[in-house]
Amino acid sequence: MAFTACFYDWSIIGPLSPDLQMHLGLSEFQTAAMVAVPVLLGSVLLGSVLRVPLGLLADLYGGRRVFVILMSFSIVPIAALSVWHGSLASMIALGFLLGIAGASFAVGVVFVNGWYAPERRGFALGVYGMGMGGTVLAALSAPRISSHYGLRAPFLVAAGLLLASTVVFAVMARDARTPAPRTGPLNLLAPLAVFRTSSRAWALTLFYFLSFGGFVAMFLYLPKLLVGVHGLTKTDAGSRAAGFALLAVLARPVGGWLADRIAAQRVLRLCFAATVVLAVLLAFTYEHMVPLTIECLTLAIFLGLGTGAVFKLVAHWFPEQVGAVTGVVGAAGGLGGFFPPLVMATVKSATGSYTIGFLLLAAVAAAALVVAARVGDPAG
Repeated sequence: MAFTACFYDWSIIGPLSPDLQMHLGLSEFQTAAMVAVPVLLGSVLLGSVLRVPLGLLADLYGGRRVFVILMSFSIVPIAALSVWHGSLASMIALGFLLGIAGASFAVGVVFVNGWYAPERRGFALGVYGMGMGGTVLAALSAPRISSHYGLRAPFLVAAGLLLASTVVFAVMARDARTPAPRTGPLNLLAPLAVFRTSSRAWALTLFYFLSFGGFVAMFLYLPKLLVGVHGLTKTDAGSRAAGFALLAVLARPVGGWLADRIAAQRVLRLCFAATVVLAVLLAFTYEHMVPLTIECLTLAIFLGLGTGAVFKLVAHWFPEQVGAVTGVVGAAGGLGGFFPPLVMATVKSATGSYTIGFLLLAAVAAAALVVAARVGDPAG
């Protein structure tokens, strides 16, 4: 619930961008900047960077305390947006701060991981990861709330949702174990030493860069492709993108469940192989609606399965550094959602086609498949 509320808040500006464009009298470029800076830059640069220290702090002081502090802070910018949404500068500045809510994932993984035995963590973390469905809820509800009650209302609803979640979490949540008291100076970089000695840690960043990053990138860019290539209305395109996201969200706990039973690496190899095939097919058939629909929805399922399997491996390979590794892996996923839309836009501008962009996705998936086949133990 807490993770869903956080993701609802940080994704809310995108669905409201048409209303905000009209309200503020923005050009297309200004509207794109308003959406890109807070949702993408805020979440990736600020939220993803903070995932690392927040994951480490959750290891040291417990997920409950750190999660409550993070949510409490995130209430401030979303509540402020209900008052100060009358200028582009305020939207960008407050939206950027709202990106901190995107760092919630790393904290929650540490919290959830402690409550479950290793053979159940894949499914448990997959269920927790369904909170990324907050993006779907925001896409479906925020524009409708705005049309009925005005632009202030969606921000107030989001702030209220996050406030209620913070109170419930603070009252009901308990850490699985009491963090050990610290006696020496705090060194946030020490647990990251694992990235100097383990190729597995870097492999996990690639896996999540592709699986979660691919999900975010497709969710963000699919409406533009549907409007530009197939002439759909923005509402129709947004609804189809929401359907893509919903399938990925539902597939995430299934991926974790499968990782518990048939090994996470096998699940990941299947997902990456399917992504290679589907990306190649999309490269040559995206101009046709029926194959585009089938391929995108199938891709959503496999990306969702992959996101569910990755953090099973985090807990399996690095049981003592879950927060540190989760923070870096989560940041890689955020970066994976940031760069592909820029690449797709650049490729489209340069060639007039999305073919090369989808082929690049296939190449990254092929690299991840090779790494997944070579790194770690077969039973991982």
